[in-house]
Amino acid sequence: MATLEGSSSLLSPSMSPSSTDQSTCPSITALKSLLTTTLRITTTDNRVFIGTFMGTDQLLNIILVNTEEYILGNEASRFVGQVMLPWRLILHVEAFDQQSTSKGNAKDGKSLYI
Repeated sequence: MATLEGSSSLLSPSMSPSSTDQSTCPSITALKSLLTTTLRITTTDNRVFIGTFMGTDQLLNIILVNTEEYILGNEASRFVGQVMLPWRLILHVEAFDQQSTSKGNAKDGKSLYI
């Protein structure tokens, strides 16, 4: 068994101070509230992705499932399924709640700019 000399106690990752601070951070809470919400994301190459938000990674890339891809200026769309959108390509993010998607209104009348 390995021991660490000079260390008074070892904290498990779940008990570290930084992990408890992150779970109560307002931005983390806001991001968690968006899980399974429909997002419309516009990218720098004139594409729009509409899909269900499943999460991000450490680099802030966005993961969507059940996604449709649209090209601005073209009415056609295609189903692309699960996609990972790099943060550096994202221009605009809009969150939709379930009731407003048929009306085309953003959640709370606001969109999220990144």
